[in-house]
Amino acid sequence: MLDLVAKKLFLTKGVGIADDKLTSFEFALRNAGISGTNIVLISSIFPPRAKLIPRKEGLKLIKPGQILFTIYSRTQTNEPHRLISASVGVAQPKDRSKYGYLSEYDAYGQNESKAGDYAEDIAAQMLASSLGIKFDLDKSWDEKRQQWTISGQIYKTKNITQSAKGDKNGKWTTVFAAAVLIV
Repeated sequence: MLDLVAKKLFLTKGVGIADDKLTSFEFALRNAGISGTNIVLISSIFPPRAKLIPRKEGLKLIKPGQILFTIYSRTQTNEPHRLISASVGVAQPKDRSKYGYLSEYDAYGQNESKAGDYAEDIAAQMLASSLGIKFDLDKSWDEKRQQWTISGQIYKTKNITQSAKGDKNGKWTTVFAAAVLIV
């Protein structure tokens, strides 16, 4: 039986600029280091016992033509100077035998920090709800983070985010962020 539960995953990001939308996306994938692969978008579970590894190490584990299961976000624009961002949030439980969450978030007009915090917030909220941790959606990010920390059940949250301003000459600009699962 084929075991498709990822044992490792890594985060990557990229930006691409080109005359057309598709080539811009390809350039963003190249910048992220995964353009020679077949990317499959999957839902947002951080597998139990999976290890988050550095990008450099992860890129060594893939080969051209490989099917890569990814959780990714992308945003594209051809509006000059328009701020765009793409982010993936990560929330891991303290009990590594349980699954965590990954979130995808894209935005216009948000910088890397704001988009990244929001993606992280989404992942943490999904994990908190699956663990039965009560939280108030109206509380600030810092208040919610404190609440999750006190619960002792959330081990780590983080994000990977790429932002850029649209090309000044109106070429297509793509931002891309991904969690790549290694099976």
